[in-house]
Amino acid sequence: MHITSRQFAGARTLIACVAFLVSAGAAMAETPAAYMQRVANELVAASRSGSALSFGTALRSHADLPAIGLTALGSYANSLSKTDRPAYYNGMVNWIARYAAKEAPKYPVARAVVVGQSAGTGGITYVDTKVVLRDGSTYDVRWTVVRRGTTYKVREAEILMFQMTTVLGNLFQDYISKNQDNPKALVAALNQ
Repeated sequence: MHITSRQFAGARTLIACVAFLVSAGAAMAETPAAYMQRVANELVAASRSGSALSFGTALRSHADLPAIGLTALGSYANSLSKTDRPAYYNGMVNWIARYAAKEAPKYPVARAVVVGQSAGTGGITYVDTKVVLRDGSTYDVRWTVVRRGTTYKVREAEILMFQMTTVLGNLFQDYISKNQDNPKALVAALNQ
């Protein structure tokens, strides 16, 4: 049997399409728990490295930045123009990453293991994780995960009854109120 170059190219294109669909299907088939285990592994690696860059990469890849950022601004969210939001999100990620890198040595993590997931309302899934420190002590993290296209994003993390967006909100809104209620002052501070 003789295969022409045109038939070979057509077959190659078909195989590439099938491979793409299979890989896309696998990504869509990932559960929120499996997704969060990958995220947890990335965060543990970032913690071990102590690198703000590693934390920043994980945040940019997995955090629902618009939802987290706007929630943290509270009533000031409407005062921040859409053109200033990318700089705000970038500054927020950099600030969180620097803080996490600075604090990581105080809490040396051995591992993080997803222990369950439960459905919330409005497309939200809660994923529970047990974090084990090197000294054997543990704490629980409840992640709020939402679907975004073919993957998920983390919208919230609750640790020891503290919600990430509430803590950020208190810090950010307090800073804005002390700077003439101007959210641009926060954006400038976060991007220093």
